[in-house]
Amino acid sequence: MKRVITVHIAGQRYLVRSDADESYVQTLASTVDARVALLKGNRLVATQADFALAALQLADELHHERQSQKELKRQVGERARRVLDSLNRLSARPAEGS
Repeated sequence: MKRVITVHIAGQRYLVRSDADESYVQTLASTVDARVALLKGNRLVATQADFALAALQLADELHHERQSQKELKRQVGERARRVLDSLNRLSARPAEGS
């Protein structure tokens, strides 16, 4: 069920419609708020450019995480195949003492 959650980013209030847990949405908003705050520095008001750069930085992090996850899945699959091959070779050996 979607509900309206109020979040604050760079001193602005935003209403977000989401079916996610409110604390999760607040955590996301805090992450964005912190990133925008770093970009705006000592200026009182964040600019559209600050928001755009924050979005690009977060998208870059997401892209790298997805690439890391893809590589990890590949490595796990490769190791699982090697273990399975080893088990198949072991099971194909004649039993000792036969």
